[in-house]
Amino acid sequence: MAPASPTLAAWELGQRLKEARENLGLTGSDAAKALGITQNYMSNIEHGRRTIAEDKLRQLTAVYELPPEDQEELVALRKTCEGRGWWARYGGIYPAELLRFFGYEHGAEEVRSYENILVSGLLQTESYARAIHRGDGANLRMSEVERRVEVRMRRKHRIQGADPLRASILMGEAALRQQVGGTAVLEEQLRHLLDLIDKYPDNLDLRVIPFTAGSYGAMGSSTFHVLTFPSPRLPRLAWLETAVAMDLIDDQARVAQYSASFEEASTFALGRQDTVDLIRDTLKS
Repeated sequence: MAPASPTLAAWELGQRLKEARENLGLTGSDAAKALGITQNYMSNIEHGRRTIAEDKLRQLTAVYELPPEDQEELVALRKTCEGRGWWARYGGIYPAELLRFFGYEHGAEEVRSYENILVSGLLQTESYARAIHRGDGANLRMSEVERRVEVRMRRKHRIQGADPLRASILMGEAALRQQVGGTAVLEEQLRHLLDLIDKYPDNLDLRVIPFTAGSYGAMGSSTFHVLTFPSPRLPRLAWLETAVAMDLIDDQARVAQYSASFEEASTFALGRQDTVDLIRDTLKS
């Protein structure tokens, strides 16, 4: 089972409250008036961006006529929301939306990622991650570079823990050859990929799309991830990264498009052993 995530708990709590409200045909304004709060605050609760006080939550579940067992489930979710995820202490260097993604990723059951040019963040070595942050054009202080590297290394724990994240990762062959940090850094990174493939066969599926593959829809796209969660009440999310922007996507039509794009790209990827062979051949070249 995935570890508890305050960010994910807040989102699930908001989703369930919104569903209960809509089942009664009430508006967000109706709910806000019942609690004596603003409609904007109510909206933030339903979107997982604000925490509701326990007394207000119990008041709201009574308004929504929820059975006792559902009420207690929501109170338990609210309790989880009070926790502080490891990502919270990096608010000074990352925007709120990216911190939310870290929280969702931490509590996810599965991630499917596409990366065309670079090695996926979940699989990077410290040296490789450091080279990326030094060269991203942001003129970061070394102290901030190191904190960003810390985050990359912390995210990796989810594929290595007792209840690991299932990760299906597609990377373009360019990621094996782009000289990030120089030859020594890249060689260390490629050996690390081989080590991860060997150590985590049950939850890590890394496959490379070779230069010899034909054209496919995601080929010219940016990095994206599709997250699936343990709770059947939560829909999938997509996360999109470009050189200058990022976007957390919960619109299910768009999420389905990214999922379909991943599936199509996967048909152009090498199998497990051929991926291993390509990485080894790249190391020899």
